[in-house]
Amino acid sequence: MDVPDLLRQAASRVPASATSGTGWTVADANEYLGHHDWEAALDILMELGDVHPAETSFWDLCAQAAHGMQLDRAERWCHWRRFEVLHGVIRADLQLVESTASGGRHMPIPGDGRLRPLWDIGDVTAAGNPDLYVARIWVEREPDLKPGERGAVRLAPLSPERWRRLTAGDVITMHEQMPMAGTASITEATFPQALRETA
Repeated sequence: MDVPDLLRQAASRVPASATSGTGWTVADANEYLGHHDWEAALDILMELGDVHPAETSFWDLCAQAAHGMQLDRAERWCHWRRFEVLHGVIRADLQLVESTASGGRHMPIPGDGRLRPLWDIGDVTAAGNPDLYVARIWVEREPDLKPGERGAVRLAPLSPERWRRLTAGDVITMHEQMPMAGTASITEATFPQALRETA
């Protein structure tokens, strides 16, 4: 299936009445498709998918289209959003420690979900030590997050079932070595209802 067909199919999965945060609609995406501006159409569809509850099939189609256009970050975002549809959305305000501090990073956190640090979410092992879990980081609105900076992030845990008890206001810590590399305050923790019932 070629890129325009993938985008057309994705557009068909969004209600005509849906409007993005910047005012775009499915009609706008289809208009850009008609002008062969596939990247603009994809951008609009991703915005619509972020506002309107989209299914995994929508994000799969968008990811395939992004792959066909060699838009690596957009493809990664579509895979990220697909994960969130299945497992929930965890957003946080992350404050990294300075690079000169013990445990501090010397390089920025890449913003596209590649970094997989450990997190202390409050669980302990049988020996009484912090039980740390891996979660990927997506930096919102910026390409990266530099040492000592603060920014909005999304987290994708490798064991999402352990994170379902988190709620807005909870504070967790990020670790790449000891001591911590950052502190995150949860700003949103929403999970599909079926997951909440089994948590």
